[in-house]
Amino acid sequence: MAEFVPFDSVRSRVVDVLKGSQEEVHGLREVYLVRNLYGKMRIAVSDEVREDEARRNASIRLAVRLREKLGAYACPEETAVLFVDSERLKTLREDASKIESNVLESNIYWVDRVMTGGDWWTVSPLLPKGGPRRYTLFSVKGGVGRSTTAAVLAWRLARVGERVLVVDLDLESPGLSSAMLDERTQPEFGVTDWFVEDLVGQGEQVIERMAAHPPWSRELEGDVQVVPAHGSEPGEYLAKLGRVHVGAGTAWAKRLGGLLSQLEDAHKPTVVLLESRSGLHDIAAATVTDLDAMVLLFATDSESAWTDYGILFRHWQSHDDLAKKIRERLFIVSALTPELDTELYLQRFQQKAWSLFRDHLYDEIAPDNTGEEFSFGLDDEEAPHYPIPIHWNRGLAAGTSLRFLDRAAVHQAYAAFLKWFDGEISDNGYAP
Repeated sequence: MAEFVPFDSVRSRVVDVLKGSQEEVHGLREVYLVRNLYGKMRIAVSDEVREDEARRNASIRLAVRLREKLGAYACPEETAVLFVDSERLKTLREDASKIESNVLESNIYWVDRVMTGGDWWTVSPLLPKGGPRRYTLFSVKGGVGRSTTAAVLAWRLARVGERVLVVDLDLESPGLSSAMLDERTQPEFGVTDWFVEDLVGQGEQVIERMAAHPPWSRELEGDVQVVPAHGSEPGEYLAKLGRVHVGAGTAWAKRLGGLLSQLEDAHKPTVVLLESRSGLHDIAAATVTDLDAMVLLFATDSESAWTDYGILFRHWQSHDDLAKKIRERLFIVSALTPELDTELYLQRFQQKAWSLFRDHLYDEIAPDNTGEEFSFGLDDEEAPHYPIPIHWNRGLAAGTSLRFLDRAAVHQAYAAFLKWFDGEISDNGYAP
């Protein structure tokens, strides 16, 4: 009977093979390890290799060694090596992540072909300051107050003159716009409409008709505009929703980035708030990793929340380049912080958040302690793991209309959060 090789052991086995195949890898110059939808592994190299006998034989030897180690996750011999042209190599490179190892060549790349989750494999670099400041409101679980927080932040920022654009990207469960806008102020089109119209070259014709002002924004010094998931008439929403994800993965993230850039060009915001879909789907991934945004991670002190965040953080940790890119833009929010035993609750939350970051995203302190390590102590208030509390408040509970904000309820729930936010964004010219 063939050896059982579980999916979770494939990557480590591939790395072991590569460690013992440095001569072959070096000769091939660029090696792409491609895992298909079934999880089967093959290598892809330039089609120039096919014409060079020594390099072609090196690729075959490498493929044979992989087949010997990967069991059911090895591709058949006849398809174990892909010789691809320069255009295909370019596409592979766009979807690839480097395999980080001190003992491996730097020309080895990993490409995972997945139906969903592909965007968690890339993290776009932060762009130079100058454009609007973007914030993604994300959680692995729903019902933690992201919509309410988006409304409160928009209100607070506009009070001091900021131009705020709020974009509802929770397309499968839209609610932010209907909570903030009444029927008379709903715009004609929404995010789903743009994605569908853009497929046939009509995206630019709906951009100017996708945003509206909430009622309470008229009295503010600045401006708030809300871009809903759908327009005033949802129409064939499910049919449109089924077409939103055409080009899923990296291509979809680029389309979303293009939409956001067009909206910013049209409305000239100084701050953009993105309400993400919850969970680990590609839609959420794009808002966290690909939009040049700072990310507020909403969580409650529940085992399921910590487990799910652990899955995501371990993924970033296993790809060192991803961990280093993402960790400096993360902040964790203690959502729905209870009214009773608040101090004890926050202490427990802080300990678990610190353990999450320490185990997966913080650097180990080197013996010589150069001070350049990205690492923080448990009680460091400047650390990304240090909880930013939002307190549960009956006046702002789930389902409450956000068309008219109760200032007393906002102050009670958000005083500490808004104080933190004031300090975080002040270096961008915002003076609360």
